Amino acid sequence: MTKTRGAKSFGAVLREKRMAKKITLRKFAEMIGVSATYLSQVEQDHFAPPTADRVTKIAELLGEDPDEWIRLADRVPDDVDVMVRQHPKDMPELMRLATGLSPKQFEVIKEQIRKMKKRGK
Repeated sequence: MTKTRGAKSFGAVLREKRMAKKITLRKFAEMIGVSATYLSQVEQDHFAPPTADRVTKIAELLGEDPDEWIRLADRVPDDVDVMVRQHPKDMPELMRLATGLSPKQFEVIKEQIRKMKKRGK
């Protein structure tokens, strides 16, 4: 897995957080439904991070923000992937249009979308 400059890899962060919770590799592998060998390989960055749904489960078990972990794993959340597949032309355009917006502008857009969804029900 590639790392951004100075940032820890998914595997390194996973190992650090798991060990901080005092959960053994074998036990955590069982909790997320993978083999201990596979989990060890992920933690050592020999294998890419698991799927988005499994990354979400990892984050939840560690008491962390799933969206942050999905970003760290360089994955796309399943619900976002569905939206992109349903709207293959609109979603990329929407993302490009949003490039450079401030956090406040994003909040305004999100609020407008919430209102539109509410009216549509």
